[in-house]
Amino acid sequence: MNETVISYSLYLILAVSMTVWVARTLHKNGRIFLVDCFNGNTDLADSVNHLLVVGFYLMNIGFVSLYLKSTEETTGARGVFELLSGKMGVVLLMLGGMHFFNLYVFTRMRRRATLANLPPPVPPMHRVSKAHDILDTL
Repeated sequence: MNETVISYSLYLILAVSMTVWVARTLHKNGRIFLVDCFNGNTDLADSVNHLLVVGFYLMNIGFVSLYLKSTEETTGARGVFELLSGKMGVVLLMLGGMHFFNLYVFTRMRRRATLANLPPPVPPMHRVSKAHDILDTL
């Protein structure tokens, strides 16, 4: 095998492994957050959590696949490490970006759920019927 094939193989193994690890971490820890967002509806939270993980896999593994090709000629161990580190750096930045995007979505969902559960505003203590009644109270 030449160095380019070795680089591609190591890149795919590392990138897919990192994607799976991040997705599993998001799935495990995101469930608790989603249950809170959906007011304890665990079935809905689990369903949304699963759909988010599937989307995460599709986006990231699709990116990893598209980013596989290299136009540079890889020679020697140094070339393998340089190509691999550059590609993995971009993949890790992409995974981090997707992670923060998921956190943003979760936070918005939680904020919306929290606002929906607030009690209604306090009604006024008494009702003023005419403008001159207001002036009389001053």
